Amino acid sequence: MTQDKRYHMMTESDLHRLIPKLAVPTIISMLVTSVYNTADTYFVSKISTEASAAVGIIFSLMALIQALGFAVGIGSSTYVSRLLGEKKQEDADKAVSTAFFLALALGTVFAAVGLTFCTPIVRLLGAIEEVEPFAVDYATYIFLGAPFMMGLYVLNNQMRAQGYALLSMIGILSGGILNIALDPLFIFTFGWGIKGAAIATVISQFLSFWILFFLNQYKKSTISVRFRAFRPSVPFFREMLRGGAPSLCRQGLASLSAVVLNYAAGPFGAVALSAMSIVNRIVQLINSVLIGFGQGFLPVCGFNFGAKRYDRVLDAYRFCIKVGVVLISVFGVITFFSAETVMTWFKADDAEVIEIGTAALRYQCFTLPLQAAMMLSQFLCQAIGYGTRASLIAMGRQGLFLIPLYWIFSRTIGVLGVQIAQPCSDVITAVMTFLLLRTVYKKLNDKAKSTNR
Repeated sequence: MTQDKRYHMMTESDLHRLIPKLAVPTIISMLVTSVYNTADTYFVSKISTEASAAVGIIFSLMALIQALGFAVGIGSSTYVSRLLGEKKQEDADKAVSTAFFLALALGTVFAAVGLTFCTPIVRLLGAIEEVEPFAVDYATYIFLGAPFMMGLYVLNNQMRAQGYALLSMIGILSGGILNIALDPLFIFTFGWGIKGAAIATVISQFLSFWILFFLNQYKKSTISVRFRAFRPSVPFFREMLRGGAPSLCRQGLASLSAVVLNYAAGPFGAVALSAMSIVNRIVQLINSVLIGFGQGFLPVCGFNFGAKRYDRVLDAYRFCIKVGVVLISVFGVITFFSAETVMTWFKADDAEVIEIGTAALRYQCFTLPLQAAMMLSQFLCQAIGYGTRASLIAMGRQGLFLIPLYWIFSRTIGVLGVQIAQPCSDVITAVMTFLLLRTVYKKLNDKAKSTNR
């Protein structure tokens, strides 16, 4: 696809076809990314309750790696979408390469610090004594894979920003299939236990990284990564932070809230840690559909905003809200009625884990539609440069409200408090989102009317 054809596709084609075309491969990519963690949780839960709890402990570490990768990847890709919409090809070339090498550098520093202080970090994440050895074994290999994971997130988002969601999906899907195949082989056949799950995850991410790298380099119509185009600059970092801060807030606070959850659930033993770990993975899997759909919307929104097609930005947002809320509601209803069965898949031999997890999962199903509206509103603000509003929405449900609720509820109403903290946070954040979005929506409406005169 030539640059002119891509420009025409993003700014003129039917939105009801364009967004699903970009979103479906992205949804599959996000589902596969979630499968890395969900598959590990499923197979590791067959080892012991403590091993299952350890994967939950390291979830916060994985979320932090993802937060940094998404901050650079989505931050730079929204900028690239706007540059391509403005037909500034040379600046887009520089942004792609700068983001890629920055992610590798961040990942390398992250790995070095993590491997040096692995045990203290695991304790800081909330590992109780019986869970700590399993968590250290798992975290060691995750730290080793951090540079490739962060590079993968950048390549993935950059290719989607250029309209190549299908190629992005191919790279992610290949690693996901490999991960599912390697987990039982390494954990049970080779007898490596929880180390095997971590090794399988890292190898799978490594494969996805190189597939996406070669697709990026050798498909002529993509913007290739070149070291000579690495040009860090103040304007680049400003735009990257504007677009990436919401993702950093969302994923970074997800990491922090996971740590707080570990501390809140820790007094109730490994069963509570294990149950909430499983629930988080299931909800993450559902949300990955929504995030994937939203990330199919992001390049369309950014491209058209850069091209001053504000009417298409609004039409795309309204379309995504309708589809996203309905889609996630269907998943919520199915999950609500099958919650106990789903928990049994993961931990059939522990009735207490099933009981705690089933209740928590059902509570979260009630607010899934609100999560859809909030996340898509965040993506709208993020794509058009309203980074502060997008960051506040992201921070609301994962940090500003959730973290205090975990602490207060767990100490006043026990396990029930741990179970209901997330849905309560969602309700409060939904109100804040509505208030923040009103002015953004009005400004877009005014711009659309003025450009259509």
